Amino acid sequence: MTALYKKILNIFVLLIMSMTCYSQIGIYNENPDPSAVLDITSTDKGFLMPSLTTSQKLAISSPAQSLLVYDSDLNCISQNVGTEASPLWTCLTEFGHYFFYMPSINIPTTSVGVTTNLDLFQIYKDQYASPGYASTGAPAIIPHYTSPSSLYYYVTYHDPNIIRINSINPSGVMNYTVLSKANYDSYMNVVFVTK
Repeated sequence: MTALYKKILNIFVLLIMSMTCYSQIGIYNENPDPSAVLDITSTDKGFLMPSLTTSQKLAISSPAQSLLVYDSDLNCISQNVGTEASPLWTCLTEFGHYFFYMPSINIPTTSVGVTTNLDLFQIYKDQYASPGYASTGAPAIIPHYTSPSSLYYYVTYHDPNIIRINSINPSGVMNYTVLSKANYDSYMNVVFVTK
C-alpha cells in the first residue's frame, strides 16, 4: 500500500510541476490579460485608488518607484518617478498640459519709476473661476489649480526697456518696476509650469 501511495504521490507532484502557472489576477474577468498582474473588467464601475493629501503622500516612508496615489490637494494621479531613497512625485493627470500660458492681462505701466506687485496666480485663478463667456453646455468654471504652490512661474519674454522684473515669488507674485510707458506693440509672455 505504501508503494502504491508513493507512486500516486509522485504522479500527482509531476502533474503539478508540469502545469503552467499564471500569476495574473482577474476581477470580474476569467481570462486576465497575460501581460497584466491585475486585470479588472467592469462596465458600470471604476477603479478607486488611495486618496492622500500632498503632505500625507510626502510622508510615505520609502515609496516604491512608480507608486501611484491620488493627490487630493493637486487633483491628480501622482506617481513617484524618483527612487525609494529620493522620491520625486509628479502628476500624471492634470487640467492642462505640463505647462501653459497665463491668460492675457493688461499690466499697468502708466506710473514710470514706480515699483509694484502683480499677483499672476490670483489673476489666472480669477479668470478661470469666472470666465466671461462659455459655449452652450460648458461648465461654469474652467478647471484650474487652486493653490499657487502647485505651479512654477516664468516670464519668457518682456521688453526690458519698459519693465524691469525684479522677482517672482513662489506664490506667483511678480515684483516689477516701470521704466517707461508701453506702446501698442508691447507685450509679455508668462508661462506656468505644473509641479
